[in-house]
Amino acid sequence: MAAIGVHFGYSCACVAVFKDGRADVVANDAGDRVTPIVGIAAKQGRVRNAANTVVKVKQVLGRSFDDPETQTHKAETKCEVVNKGDKPFYKVQLEERTEHVAPQDVAKLIFHKMKETAQSALGSDVKEAVITVPFEFAHDQKRALREAAEAAGFHVLRLIHEPAAALLAYNIGQESHHGKSKRPSRSLHSHVLVYKLGGTSLSVTALQVSGGMYRVLHTLTDHSIGGERFTEALAQHLASETFKDVSENARAMLKLLNSADMAKHSLSSLGSANCFVDSLHDGMDFECNVSRARFELLCSSLFNKSIQPIRTLLEEAGLSSSDVNQVALCGGSARIPRLQQMIQDLFPRWRSSNSSPRIVIAVGAALSRAPGNRDPLELDLHTEDVDVSAPTSFLVLLLQEVDEAGGPVFSVLLPSGTPLPARRHHVLKGPGRLSGLCLELYQRLGSEQPEKLAKIVLRDLPPREEHHDIDTVVTMKRDGSVHVSCVEQSSGRSEALTIAAAS
Repeated sequence: MAAIGVHFGYSCACVAVFKDGRADVVANDAGDRVTPIVGIAAKQGRVRNAANTVVKVKQVLGRSFDDPETQTHKAETKCEVVNKGDKPFYKVQLEERTEHVAPQDVAKLIFHKMKETAQSALGSDVKEAVITVPFEFAHDQKRALREAAEAAGFHVLRLIHEPAAALLAYNIGQESHHGKSKRPSRSLHSHVLVYKLGGTSLSVTALQVSGGMYRVLHTLTDHSIGGERFTEALAQHLASETFKDVSENARAMLKLLNSADMAKHSLSSLGSANCFVDSLHDGMDFECNVSRARFELLCSSLFNKSIQPIRTLLEEAGLSSSDVNQVALCGGSARIPRLQQMIQDLFPRWRSSNSSPRIVIAVGAALSRAPGNRDPLELDLHTEDVDVSAPTSFLVLLLQEVDEAGGPVFSVLLPSGTPLPARRHHVLKGPGRLSGLCLELYQRLGSEQPEKLAKIVLRDLPPREEHHDIDTVVTMKRDGSVHVSCVEQSSGRSEALTIAAAS
């Protein structure tokens, strides 16, 4: 059976198929290898129907209505976002009736389109798939993405983090069963930078390769910069070149944005691009030629903003640019020549490859399930093959206890950056006078507030003059699933739970 990898991005989605010994991204029915998240027809028609066009659905997937990201999305989107049961819903007008559409339903349609695209290429039904997720996705977001894919008819084999998929696609650090490289190994002990600039966000991840194991050192994500910012800058320039000020005309600006977006893509491979808009304003057409040099000048501040997170990441990870041996570029906007040159200037030892950054994440997802290949995400801890799974994607697994004053205290069960699979043993203490103890597990991403995952209740404990000693063992597998077992030492009372891989 063919291996399917699906990359669900913030602005585009694509599907890759491993077939006849190679992985390729499949073109949709319009001949494009990537599909806009809004859909091809909706993207073309959003000038006329912006209020009913859903964009950037991934930003709110699995989030509550009061989540800051949801509120940011609500302020930016033309489609009205309303609160239903503390969850965001899109309010759309269909003919003469109003519908409330959940983000998961929109995601389901996108996954269904990816499924149709893969089936068209293979000529057979497609069920099993590997889905990519960003490092920063929390439990609820991963679960919502998985459920949307399953609702579309996929059997989700696993969720793979986007940087991990990129490393697979670039064949960085991969080894065969016998410890020999399938291709010449560039370095067995090195540092790798994964740079992803998509339509609406930028993420940078530093990893250390040591003895065939990848360890995440640090990661940064910035949702204020992405390819759309470059498009907007070019559109504003086009607006200044028009015969009449159209900057306050929403319909005209949407037309210019569409034209600027096409020009931006052309300028990644050509020295100049022609921008033409039919009936821009008052029935008059607009045409303008933009050179690559002009585009780079207009976006100079955005280029600097796109590079600065690399410097910040290296500083926080305790690395210098000379420590980085390889760079993996991902995301459609990482194709921009000026940006690649600036990254090249930062890392003189690195040379860009011929791989298209726009599709490498989907390709890596397909490669992770390639028939005949040993799956690098399910290797034994002591194997010489490389582990490309995210150590915990900077997830910290916490246990909430109560101090002597009755206040909550968090103990770290599994610290961030731990290579997977991992097993940790802790001895926890509880008041001996109690006949029952409740242990609550939390996860935390970066500096965010801890999010409750589950709880374990130990009942019918015999009273003791001394503290109850609770042997706690935490195991996290490569797919992200967590198993926790607790045993009270004196009585032998025990409880265990498993948190699904989506967490």
